[in-house]
Amino acid sequence: MAPLSVSGSALEFKLGIAGMSCASCVSRVEKALRRLTGVTEVSVNLAMEEASLKAMPEIDAGELAEAVRKAGYEVRTQSVELQIDGMSCASCVGRVEKALLKVPGVLNASVNLATEKATVEVLSSVTFATLATAIGKAGYTAKPLAALQPETAPRFIPEWWPVAVSALLTLPLVAPMLLQLVGVDWMLDGWVQLALATPVQFWLGWRFYRAGWKAVKARAGNMDLLVSLGTSAAYGLSVYQLTRSAGGHPHHLYFEASAAVITLVLLGKWLEARAKRQTADAIRALNALRPTIARVLVDGHEVSIPVEQIAIGDLVVVRPGERISVDGEVVSGQSHADEALITGESLPVAKNVGDKVTGGAVNGEGLLHIRTGAVGAETTLARIIRMVESAQAAKAPVQRIVDQVSAVFVPAVLVVALLTFAGWMAYVGNWEEALINAVAVLVIACPCALGLATPTAIMAGTGVAARHGILIKDAEALEIAHSVTAVAFDKTGTLTEGKPSLVSIEPTPGVSTDEVLRIAGALQKTSEHPLAHAVLEKVRELEIAVSAVSEAKALPGRGIQARVNGQWVLLGSTRLMQEHHVDPGQLGVRAAALESEGKTISWLLRQRDSSSELIGLLAFGDTIKPSSYRAVSRLRELGIKTVMLTGDNQGSADVVAKELGIDEVRAELLPGDKANIVDELRSQGHRVAMVGDGLNDAPGLVAADVGLSMSTGTDVAMEAAGITLMRGDPRLVADAFDVSRRTYRKIKQGLFWAFAYNVLGIPLAALGMLNPVVAGAAMAFSSVSVVTNALLLRRWRGAATE
Repeated sequence: MAPLSVSGSALEFKLGIAGMSCASCVSRVEKALRRLTGVTEVSVNLAMEEASLKAMPEIDAGELAEAVRKAGYEVRTQSVELQIDGMSCASCVGRVEKALLKVPGVLNASVNLATEKATVEVLSSVTFATLATAIGKAGYTAKPLAALQPETAPRFIPEWWPVAVSALLTLPLVAPMLLQLVGVDWMLDGWVQLALATPVQFWLGWRFYRAGWKAVKARAGNMDLLVSLGTSAAYGLSVYQLTRSAGGHPHHLYFEASAAVITLVLLGKWLEARAKRQTADAIRALNALRPTIARVLVDGHEVSIPVEQIAIGDLVVVRPGERISVDGEVVSGQSHADEALITGESLPVAKNVGDKVTGGAVNGEGLLHIRTGAVGAETTLARIIRMVESAQAAKAPVQRIVDQVSAVFVPAVLVVALLTFAGWMAYVGNWEEALINAVAVLVIACPCALGLATPTAIMAGTGVAARHGILIKDAEALEIAHSVTAVAFDKTGTLTEGKPSLVSIEPTPGVSTDEVLRIAGALQKTSEHPLAHAVLEKVRELEIAVSAVSEAKALPGRGIQARVNGQWVLLGSTRLMQEHHVDPGQLGVRAAALESEGKTISWLLRQRDSSSELIGLLAFGDTIKPSSYRAVSRLRELGIKTVMLTGDNQGSADVVAKELGIDEVRAELLPGDKANIVDELRSQGHRVAMVGDGLNDAPGLVAADVGLSMSTGTDVAMEAAGITLMRGDPRLVADAFDVSRRTYRKIKQGLFWAFAYNVLGIPLAALGMLNPVVAGAAMAFSSVSVVTNALLLRRWRGAATE
């Protein structure tokens, strides 16, 4: 919603509207916008799906968007990512965010100091130029991420050269101070000191002046301003003392302090930049998996083309040892695929005809022909990269508190420095000593450590989790997961293999086993449920011809109904049979016995006139995943309560729960019941996670504080969850909580040390107990220590990979 023109004190805006279909829609949107204070004129164009309005400059874009949403329509928005240059500390983050949020049409802005990226949600008409201008006025520069190209040419000048040159010039200045420690009294000529310190101050340290001046123009402060003020004061005092001595040897020069502080800060920023690059290793590793060229079969001949030109349905050839270029299905060949960097699975996975393959995996020993199923942004690898990037760019809730502290940090330090100068002047009356102590206050303050503590830990945590097959969708999910106290599991496909087999068919008197199977097979032809696959497999095995079926309809949480040979038939749970008031008779006894053995029962019913009659029952057996035992055990070790939620019968659920040692069982549930039980657990004071893989689990995944879905399940479940597990291994659930707890611990450690540096260092400096050189070293290495501590997360290993 960028302003188009100014009329008096009002601005004219354009607003894209989605969902309008008629003139009444136009009227409703116009009325909704006119009700807002500050909106003077509104005109909505149905053909262009656009609203033109005049409003006062203080009108908030969020208010306009919310008004349109309340009217029943959607405002067209887009997410823009920018690379921000020039940020140095947490106060810079706050300043860039404020500048962006002041732009008309910006709904939300989030800036990450570790990645130096801004993610901005804007109304569709806001341009990059508008955002870049606002950032420029705040004292920084912005580039569109799409325009950034990876570096292909080698760097002939290393990035560390300013540190090296600054250190060479500073070493002779610091040498006398170091020699005094071993009893050697030697002093460098004052004019030589000036010659060495000046290039450090105004050439190598010019970046601090430039960034500090931009901060002053924006009426704000940052780390660069503190460094430039502190070192300039020490340098200026030294020049004053030197010229005042008229060629003699003054007793106190502080050139070594100004030069050493700049050298140490440059060293700290270089080490910090190196460490931050390491936190992004996960993204680089995933991007490296993207193949660029693929072989496609065209009229029986192999043709090499760029991956971007492959279309869905194309037949791709993958030779042994090559990286698989697309998501698809094997139509010819046998091999193994190394999917370690995608799913975290350490062992190669067998691939046969009909199996799914993932682009980015490495083909093993066999030649494969693959039918392309997904390309571009829809491939699994692209979605993984998108999810990890999103999580790393997002802000955790705790970061918002840090941002508030950082906003007042630099002004507070400047006030403390002034009070230090005034206090020492009043106490000793020596302005030189007072100034040096004020300088120490300025250079020990480290707002950058505050800004880096949270994002670097989140980047490292989400990155290492992704390498082990745990995709965390956003920083909030990562932060919430550390405090989970109860986990609700779906049963089928989550704790069990999800590949049930038909183990028993029990017809009623007068009905044959083949007839039961013929009708059940007809019903299940239209279903993707695991039980349907088991029925159809048995039908194929016995070579039974299934009946014709029409008007099939799924009954969520209960079963399926359809018209078979002109009659309505139903297949489903005990709940379905009870709803139709059918007495199971002697089959009820048999069903109870099967349930006690852990079998799942489905009842086959036929409707006659207004009543229903029982045809027979089918019993299914499913195997518990071997990894489920260790998963539940680890959750118990972490002090987390386990609950199993299933639509299956109580008897079968109890058998599985008892064998696994699950604390609580809720069976015979409808999809909506799972969400209600999650809310019930929350009302008992639990922080609840839901784990599932099916369509029926989506309500529970959404209702939970954090949802975890298996990637082996449905897209709906993955979309509803905050965390996606790339393998159907329940041990990854405990791993997800473990990595979340460790990441949150690193965040707290980083914030503790960042605050500790300042809470302890600033008073010591103010009391004259810290030399400016020591203070500068503490400030420089505060950020390095915080980032390095976060990088220790990269050594984490999940139990599921052991």
